[in-house]
Amino acid sequence: MFQRVNGCGIHYEIRQNSNAVGTPVLFLHGWGCDMGFFSGTMDAMQEQATLIALDFPAHGESEEPPQPWGVKEFAEQVKQLLENNHIGKADIVAHSFGARVAIWLAAHDPQMIGKIVITGGAGLKKPESKASTGRTAQYKRLKAIVSFFMKAPFLKQSMEKMQEILVQKYGSADYAKLSKGMRASFVKIISEDLTPLLSKIAAPTLLIWGGNDQETPLWMGKTMEREIPDAGLVIFEGRSHFAFLEESARFLMIVKQFLWGGNAG
Repeated sequence: MFQRVNGCGIHYEIRQNSNAVGTPVLFLHGWGCDMGFFSGTMDAMQEQATLIALDFPAHGESEEPPQPWGVKEFAEQVKQLLENNHIGKADIVAHSFGARVAIWLAAHDPQMIGKIVITGGAGLKKPESKASTGRTAQYKRLKAIVSFFMKAPFLKQSMEKMQEILVQKYGSADYAKLSKGMRASFVKIISEDLTPLLSKIAAPTLLIWGGNDQETPLWMGKTMEREIPDAGLVIFEGRSHFAFLEESARFLMIVKQFLWGGNAG
């Protein structure tokens, strides 16, 4: 299905279940992924609840946002999509970037959120090492030089190429492969530290983390467990940022028990 929400075309799927034992479940994927990453999970959960998933803007089959968006705008679009489909309250299963949106919604619209499952969740800022700080400073110096020479019309084209070379050399892999329009959104998003919102989350929250997660290290999961009032952390030892796929059967068993208890099936 496709719907225009807050100025951006969004691709989404709803699997209706008239015999649902619980509230609808919303699936929020990670950055650089799409809702297909949850397809197996949804197949295994569709007998218990109505399920809804979406491709975030600029992911999967959804359009890019009309201007640079931060977490707030992504969350507001999800909220509007739920309301447009007459879903007043939902449980959430979120991975990586999806956790940023889940955290924002739970802190600002608690009446819409039942229970939350976060796996490999992003939203906390990583401390910068001396090496990364120096690399960032060098990039900014070179970027300033290129921007200065770009003012000369006869140099503009070559400086634009040089600017892209700097992005590919100094930017993260996620940043470098984005369109120019989405790079501003990416910078805006990763600059946001959502730690202050964690204490405002009233929803029961289950955190499932890969012990070897290099993208969102385990300390992030432990911080969320400490700061969210009603939270518990399960660690999949030896697993990565995609622990929910690497141990899908275990993940499903734990999530079903958390969401539905004796009605997990």
